[in-house]
Amino acid sequence: MEVILKIKNQEGLHARPAGVMAKKASEYQSTIQINVNGTIKSAKSIMALMSLGLKKDQEFKLILEGPDAEDAGKALSELVNAEFK
Repeated sequence: MEVILKIKNQEGLHARPAGVMAKKASEYQSTIQINVNGTIKSAKSIMALMSLGLKKDQEFKLILEGPDAEDAGKALSELVNAEFK
């Protein structure tokens, strides 16, 4: 399953939102990866997420595979769209 999302918060994917996203992704059994311009990293790693340097309005793709991929995709989409709040 793949989901395309856009960073909406002003600061981009810095430490706090990366931590929130990694924590939420880690709640699921599925493999969750983030693809930014062909660079693929684990969405369960705060350091991997921060290394992508995502800025406001930048699009990325979540790649989810596993038993709870659909639930994880929905939860992470809601998180990103709510600006990680």
